[in-house]
Amino acid sequence: MKTGAFLSGDALLFLEIIMRKRKTPLQKELQLLEKQEKRYLEQRQNQSDSRLNRFLEDKVPDKLQKTLEKAFCSAFRLIFLKGISVIEKTYKKEELEKDFKVQDYANQIKNDRKSLKSIRKNAGSTGRFNTLASGTAGLGMGLIGVGIPDIPVFTGFLLRSIYQIALKYGFSYEEEKEKKWILLLIQGAASYGEKQKAADKAVECYIQNELVDNSIPLDEIIQETARILSGELLYMKFLQGIPIVGVVGGAFDFKYMKEITTYAEIKYRKRYYRNLSEYDMIEKK
Repeated sequence: MKTGAFLSGDALLFLEIIMRKRKTPLQKELQLLEKQEKRYLEQRQNQSDSRLNRFLEDKVPDKLQKTLEKAFCSAFRLIFLKGISVIEKTYKKEELEKDFKVQDYANQIKNDRKSLKSIRKNAGSTGRFNTLASGTAGLGMGLIGVGIPDIPVFTGFLLRSIYQIALKYGFSYEEEKEKKWILLLIQGAASYGEKQKAADKAVECYIQNELVDNSIPLDEIIQETARILSGELLYMKFLQGIPIVGVVGGAFDFKYMKEITTYAEIKYRKRYYRNLSEYDMIEKK
């Protein structure tokens, strides 16, 4: 009897150890998120200027970056002040909100990885159409040698992607603090090296506390975002302004749109996971 009781106790202890080591669906998704985020950040923080950028460095007019900055500032101001409702006409906002509520409720009831995957994949597919559309527009404008006028189109598609990702994770984008966070997201995705680390730190601060520095006006963040984007896109927009050759520059709209929307999806997903009730229990373990 004692041996049997001892073995039974051993079996229970072994089972308890296995259960402790067994990861929940959310823990598995958090592990995947951590890997994807780490890979993305390492790529951005270790990135340096390409050979093409170095080749073009002496050929780009000094005033071009200022022109790009002004174009990006104008595009962000126009959309944030008057253009959100225009962008919302290009997708069914109410349906996206409804779809998220259904998927989120399914996750609460089922509490399985399939439900979390469904939310992740739905949000992850958002940028594809906008990336393709923006890239196609960039190619077309590059073919005829149009670079600067492409910026409002690029900015519109970029914000459209981010707005849809936000809705698919249950977040709004109308409040000023959300506008500031979206700009910080763009900064984090468009910077590299030490600047990227600093931008990512600001993004993470908002994820953890949902607070932004109220002492910094929205327009100041717009100007900084425009400066970073213009610096990142400077050489490609210069190329895009040259007929035929500009196709090369226009093609980079694909690249930058994909990088920014990928970063935005990762960070919105992180916000969503942190808001789940199970997240606090995982953090306490």
